[in-house]
Amino acid sequence: MLKMRYKENAIETLLFLASAVTVLILFLLCIFLFREGISLFHEVSFIDFITGTAWYPTADPHKFGLLPLLFGSLIVTAGAIIISVPLGIACAVYISELATPRVAEILKPFIEILAGIPSVVYGFFGLVVLVPRLQNFLNLSTGQTALTGSVMLAVMALPTIISISEDAISSIPSYIKEGSLALGATKWQTIYKVLLPAAISGISAAVMLGMGRAIGETMTVMMVTGNSAVIPGFPSGILEPVRTMTATIALEMGEVPQGSEHFHALFAISSVLFIMTFLINLIADFIKKKYRFKEAI
Repeated sequence: MLKMRYKENAIETLLFLASAVTVLILFLLCIFLFREGISLFHEVSFIDFITGTAWYPTADPHKFGLLPLLFGSLIVTAGAIIISVPLGIACAVYISELATPRVAEILKPFIEILAGIPSVVYGFFGLVVLVPRLQNFLNLSTGQTALTGSVMLAVMALPTIISISEDAISSIPSYIKEGSLALGATKWQTIYKVLLPAAISGISAAVMLGMGRAIGETMTVMMVTGNSAVIPGFPSGILEPVRTMTATIALEMGEVPQGSEHFHALFAISSVLFIMTFLINLIADFIKKKYRFKEAI
């Protein structure tokens, strides 16, 4: 009995250390990003950085305006979410409620394979296949636009949205569904009036995590969005080249002198991106807990 107790204590200690290391790594990452990013504001005004409309790091004087990159990231991410959320939820409903067990067993591994494909493969596919077709179909001067990036990011976010939404729908107790059908509701009425509201916490978390995946993607958007650091118009901006924050970091970090203003500006962008992703995850967690609390009541 005493030996078993020692083993349990050892396992608990190891689990605690693993959790503590994770928190420590996150804390050190925050310090590293913010320390380098804040150094920019010794030379450049914080207000000028946040509200600046031009990103010309090699000009004289330098112009480090965040808005073109921020709006580029937002328009690409918004387009990806608009495309991926309806498709993802529809696929999750089909797999969990409409597909036969055999079909569901075939579809789920394929969705997991999509999640494991490297982003550079998506980017290459978009550059070779999607870019010229969109250019010809929409009669554009270039196919490397925000729309192309949104389509590719939507495909990349789909596995996350489908998997988590399907798990949320499948975890609903069977008596809820059976009760709805027993009261005379049709299958479709049960799905959109009972099952989807009951699974809203998991679906909301899936959408927020899919958004986090989209806004943090680098290689794909760098290859297919054109990388033009200008503030996109609305709604015409969806058909114009844009540059995202992640693509800017990837494109310019290898060429800047360490310790320069440009170097610190890229870390400032990284800090903004980190804060945005952190807030998205906090919102997802808040929504999940809120709706779970309501369901418990």
